[in-house]
Amino acid sequence: MKVKISDKLDDLNSLLNEIKETSTDIGAIIIFVGSVRGLGRDGERVLRLEYEAYEGVVEKTLEKIISDLKDKYGIIDAIVEHKIGPAHVGEDTVYALVASRHREEGFKSLIELIERLKHEVPIWKREVTEKGSYWIKST
Repeated sequence: MKVKISDKLDDLNSLLNEIKETSTDIGAIIIFVGSVRGLGRDGERVLRLEYEAYEGVVEKTLEKIISDLKDKYGIIDAIVEHKIGPAHVGEDTVYALVASRHREEGFKSLIELIERLKHEVPIWKREVTEKGSYWIKST
């Protein structure tokens, strides 16, 4: 299990290799990459997103979520990294990798992981557009 909150995400290929090394029982690795869209609410052009986090609590919350997913779905391991600070259009902001024995529990757990990250983890997102900036509510 690895969780990281930082102004710079690690290389995705190195994360993939890292999770592969956790077990010889892995039959599927499911990956989610979140990135900054160019259009915001009301079709406004996005200049950047700005992320803030309650560091320390973020990591503990993500570790709890991953532990829950191991218990619920029997996944082998997971890695989650989330960017804080500014992120420009096209830039990656979240990496989530789930290693499992089979694809079904991998997909189910990854969907739940991202939904819980958005709703339970204290990370806040401000969208900066040509017309102003707005705090974005998790959806």
